[in-house]
Amino acid sequence: MNSKDDSIMIILSSPSGAGKTTITKKIQQKYQNFKISVSHTTRKPRTNEVDRVDYFFINTEEFKKKIANEEFYEHAKIFDNYYGTTKDSVNSLVSNNNDILFDIDWQGTKQLSKFKELKLIKIFLLPPNKTELEKRLIQRNQDKKEIVSKRLKAYDEDIIHWNDYEHVMINDNLENCFKQIERIILLAKKQIN
Repeated sequence: MNSKDDSIMIILSSPSGAGKTTITKKIQQKYQNFKISVSHTTRKPRTNEVDRVDYFFINTEEFKKKIANEEFYEHAKIFDNYYGTTKDSVNSLVSNNNDILFDIDWQGTKQLSKFKELKLIKIFLLPPNKTELEKRLIQRNQDKKEIVSKRLKAYDEDIIHWNDYEHVMINDNLENCFKQIERIILLAKKQIN
């Protein structure tokens, strides 16, 4: 059986639209042992999202019950919705010998970092600049204009937390950024074995 000492746990954080979800999915496709930690959320699913695959979609009352029962490693309220990672979901992945990818924000990273038994590799992705970020948010066409505006406002708050991470990289080229993260993964694997 695997232990938390054997599992590589990578946190990918970024301002919304900087590419963390795309890179997280690329890692999972290339490295079968990596599983994305599926968060719980109170937000409504987007048209292409599947319950229990992209998120566990639950209501606010259920979410607050989980907070009261201390079921989360981390949780935060972002853009009027709650998001959180349950201890059960992480422990289940570890017991199945999986490495874990966390696609979470700086608030979640701060909370997860308090659990010293979790050996975390923390990576912060940045877009080349705010103008490029706005372009990406508009191009992905998932959110209404007011949400795009909220995400751009949050950018200034998000980027001040870069120094909570061991690795900070600018995602101006998806393939190059992915290769840099791959090097970090392979180095971590070497250190475990």
